[in-house]
Amino acid sequence: MDKSLYLILPAHNESGNIFPIYEEICNALTETNYDFHILFVNDGSTDDTLEKIKSLANNDTRVRYISLSRNFGHQNAIKAGLDHADTSIVIMMDCDLQHPPHLINEMLACYEQGYDIVRTKRKEQQHEGYLKRKLSKQFYRLLSSISDIHVEEGSADFRLVSGKALEQLRMFDEFDLFYRGIIKWIGFKQISIEYTPSPRRFGETKYTFQRMVSFGLKGFTSFSTRPLYFAAYAGVFFACLSILYIPYILYSMYHGHVVEGWTSVLASIVFFGGLNLMILGLIGVYLSKVFLQIKNRPHYIVKETNI
Repeated sequence: MDKSLYLILPAHNESGNIFPIYEEICNALTETNYDFHILFVNDGSTDDTLEKIKSLANNDTRVRYISLSRNFGHQNAIKAGLDHADTSIVIMMDCDLQHPPHLINEMLACYEQGYDIVRTKRKEQQHEGYLKRKLSKQFYRLLSSISDIHVEEGSADFRLVSGKALEQLRMFDEFDLFYRGIIKWIGFKQISIEYTPSPRRFGETKYTFQRMVSFGLKGFTSFSTRPLYFAAYAGVFFACLSILYIPYILYSMYHGHVVEGWTSVLASIVFFGGLNLMILGLIGVYLSKVFLQIKNRPHYIVKETNI
């Protein structure tokens, strides 16, 4: 069994967390016989995150880094790590210490039992806020209901991938990467373990409400075309429904009540106008994904690295 391991940690303005996460990972892997490397992916940080990573790399040859030319986003930073991690086992985790490093040993134990992929799902935390918890729960339920994959509630980008599964994961080149869905889609032997997220020690969360909505939309449109079918069905339904309005029009015309119908006509115009805009917007989202994909731009640009 291969004992070579890479830990991929995307970092964007995580200056205060670099040294603590390094120490906790080293402590967690001290008693194991794995030959590990810690690969930091500096995703366009504007603080001294890169300087601290370089400081670690100068003192420990197990520390590697990739510095991207700008902020390309969390999922693309993960891809950069996957592309440069020359090993058959990787563990992806965030750099903010909310993914507990002590869970690494449990993940490796699952790998040794024959699992190709070890996923994690976080337990619900009351301090996260009612709205955030409810939106997250509804997102995963809706995604599972409209797509061909089932993504568990609380799924996180904290996972182990190995062997053939890792080889296949590296081959994905779609523009809008959504690894939580891709991991379930590729199959292989998988297991999920729960964890309680640790509180963030330094810095602020990068997942604002706006980013959460954007991330959710990316998940829906990456793994399902059903919203397009819904738009088509809605169009047919309301077109048929409008036929039922014809008897009223004829009745009003023959009884001299045409003027009185202006309210219903105006309401219909406003309603169907809004519906058309919604459907066009939905189609536009899918077209934008096609547009971005066919341009075939790179997911990231490496500015410097010690690999």
